[in-house]
Amino acid sequence: MRYAQGGGLTDAGRAARERIRLQAVGRFEGGEKNREIAAALRVSERSVERWRRQWRERGEAGVLPKGSPGRPRLGPAQVEALERELERGPLVHGWADQRWTLARVKTLIGRLFHVSYTVEGTWRLLKRHGWSWQQPARRAIERDDAAVEPVEEGGLAAGKSTVAACNGWIVFEDEAGQSMTPPRATTWGRVGHTPVVRVRGRGSGRVSMAGMVCYRPGERSRLIYRIREYRGRTDEPKGFGWQDFRDLIVRACIQLGGPIVLVWDNVRLHLTKPLREFIEANTDWLTVFQLPTYAPDLNPQEGIWSLVKRDIGNLAAADLSQITRALKRRLKQIQYRRDLLDGCLASTGLITDG
Repeated sequence: MRYAQGGGLTDAGRAARERIRLQAVGRFEGGEKNREIAAALRVSERSVERWRRQWRERGEAGVLPKGSPGRPRLGPAQVEALERELERGPLVHGWADQRWTLARVKTLIGRLFHVSYTVEGTWRLLKRHGWSWQQPARRAIERDDAAVEPVEEGGLAAGKSTVAACNGWIVFEDEAGQSMTPPRATTWGRVGHTPVVRVRGRGSGRVSMAGMVCYRPGERSRLIYRIREYRGRTDEPKGFGWQDFRDLIVRACIQLGGPIVLVWDNVRLHLTKPLREFIEANTDWLTVFQLPTYAPDLNPQEGIWSLVKRDIGNLAAADLSQITRALKRRLKQIQYRRDLLDGCLASTGLITDG
């Protein structure tokens, strides 16, 4: 099939399409099966089924193409205005959830420009201008985009300059945890029967993890981590304390062999007085930058946690030790996968080869 430069069918292409459908009509009248027609005309069986249904309802006229759709009914300025409104989101336009469906976009076009589009025409309009059906990422409503934007556009330039001046490392730190209930992961199942994952309803405990993704231009990216189990025993710490973070920072400095620029979030434990005093007493090799609140997508360590938890999806662990072994094994594997570390760094947009 031949297409014009702008993406539509040429005259020869439209003629070929009409000829194929006329041949299909003749074969319908001859009583041939859909599979035989699809093989003979080199089209899909689904197309043949649709043509046969149209032929039964409206005869030959229902099968023949309806010709060129003509020029778009929205001009360039109107399309730009539509895209601006779509980027504002469905909540602004009165819908309760945040999904842009074809029906909603069709309704929005009617409200804005008093132009009637079909659902198929709306789909073609969006595809033509670079829109597609996607699974969105989640972000907290409380997030301050005004604070995040400067960081995304190079707000860590001061940190990079500090690293270059002291020949040090940029270290992104974050914490995560895992209980006995594993994260849910997709699995194959019979249509109409939701798969059931068996997990242990009894037993308590939690595995706490602290990790650091370390980057320096010209060096192999590193991953440093620490794991702690909590089994609910008396006087047993539930998670990491400020001393644990202090020791982890010192350990990173020793292993990396140079000054570090630490980048982490604003959780309360990071802002405790003893930890602040430790940071102020070691400014000769330690510089700390705080990430904006509710901006996990700016921390590459979040990507590491995603890789770790994806690997233990639907895990039917017998006890907490099995969870710990699975987490350690996956973290050890990631330590030797520079491509995974670099991918998590690149996904934030904060680190580039330059």
